Amino acid sequence: MHPELFEVPFLNITVKSYGTMMVIGFLLATLLMRRMMKKAGQNPEWITNAALYALLAGVAGSKLFYVVHHYDPSRSLWKLIFSGAGFEFLGGVLTAIVFLLVYLRFKKLSWRLYFDVLAVGLMLGLAFGRIGCFLNGCCYGGPADVPWAVQFPYGSLPYYNLVYPNEARMRDKPRLELPSDYFGWQNRQGDWIQASEQDKYRAALKPKEELTPEQQAAVTEGPYRCLPVHPTQLYSSLNAFLLTAIFYGLWRRIGLRKPGMVLGLMLIAYGVTRFVLEMLRDDNPFEYAWWMLYKGGTISQNISIYLILFGAVLLGIMSKMKPPVVPRKKS
Repeated sequence: MHPELFEVPFLNITVKSYGTMMVIGFLLATLLMRRMMKKAGQNPEWITNAALYALLAGVAGSKLFYVVHHYDPSRSLWKLIFSGAGFEFLGGVLTAIVFLLVYLRFKKLSWRLYFDVLAVGLMLGLAFGRIGCFLNGCCYGGPADVPWAVQFPYGSLPYYNLVYPNEARMRDKPRLELPSDYFGWQNRQGDWIQASEQDKYRAALKPKEELTPEQQAAVTEGPYRCLPVHPTQLYSSLNAFLLTAIFYGLWRRIGLRKPGMVLGLMLIAYGVTRFVLEMLRDDNPFEYAWWMLYKGGTISQNISIYLILFGAVLLGIMSKMKPPVVPRKKS
């Protein structure tokens, strides 16, 4: 886990790993999509502009979705909004789709052609974004006994998840029981006040710099170190790389003859794989909202179900439509 890659000398600016991986993913995805547009005889600048607008709308939408999903009146709203972590990928995708539909209609461009290309680029960008999630410590998995399971440091999001009860995931006991001297509060003078055994789960986790040498040894090498968990971020990254390769190859075969089919198949494939990956994750709460087809599943699992259904409907419609007449690249 490396949420901060390095600090820029003399500027006191920290380069975050999550943002860096997002930028790398966006640049490589844009290069891939420009290549695809050239092959389609289109002006690659159009897809660059569309991708940039989609990125901005997607980042705003993913943060908004996260804030709505995880809002707690007891927590600072501004801290939730401006925290380095805290993005919902599917929320960003939905926001970007709405924005792109408006943009492409305004520019009189074929949404079928563009969404096929953008779907492939999105998967490549996601592959790098999930590596950023791994470095940042978000989107973590549940306890695992597989050889490739990973352990996160004390005070990380996965560690918090293990040492507190989680009502949102139907757990009334923590998976890793810590003594009460690991919990407490800081008073106005900055002194650390230890919590009682009865109040410890209403208290904060003791900052690492406040731990005694014995406590630090216990949370790094001893009985209170993080339990091994599934590296679901890397599972998601591998899944996205595979989907990129599969659907780029499919687009080269049928993308220009049957635009829209790649998008429909991508929605189904990603919906299925995301639903399965959610079973291994341990960060999203279980939901019971009225619109959910799978009560007691996560919000991402329910959105995945709708993606699968929408993708199936889209395939049926696209199979009966003729290829659109699109303008060729301007010289």
